[in-house]
Amino acid sequence: MTKLIVCLTGMPGAGKTTIAEALKSKGFDKITMGDAVRAEATRRKIDPTGTNLGKLMLELREKNGSGAVAELIKNDILNSKSNVILVDGVRSLAEIDVLKKIGTVKVLAIHASGDIRFKFLTNRGRSDAPSDREDFSKRDSREIGVGMSESIALADETISNNNLTIEQLVDAAYHIIKNWIK
Repeated sequence: MTKLIVCLTGMPGAGKTTIAEALKSKGFDKITMGDAVRAEATRRKIDPTGTNLGKLMLELREKNGSGAVAELIKNDILNSKSNVILVDGVRSLAEIDVLKKIGTVKVLAIHASGDIRFKFLTNRGRSDAPSDREDFSKRDSREIGVGMSESIALADETISNNNLTIEQLVDAAYHIIKNWIK
């Protein structure tokens, strides 16, 4: 059976990781694009701040093409025992094209307002959390600059995460993915 690769896309803090983490309990594998960049930063002994990770992501794309980060996770997908793999943090159509070569790809966009995303990002406490609204805006601009808006606009399905509980968000995503499996 061909693997179903569910690309979760959306601006930082929209809820992609929340969905991917919760759906691991359904037997789906989760692969995080940002983890591939963080692992590369570790290999290069680069401090994993938001700014440094952003620069590294741009450098990888400049050197190896727009699908460079997706290339970093291909083996993880191919070696996965699951037939459904959630790829958290797809940013561009080029990355989606890389993944289409190794499985059936569906794109699920998660949308949330800037205020909600800023709150989510600052509350989760990762090393790349924005320090203030200006930092947050710069990150959004960087993401849009690498093609994030295209992957969101051309998604197969979209969930609006402005007024949902975590349970409602996860249930909505699971319902969509179950329909794709059929």
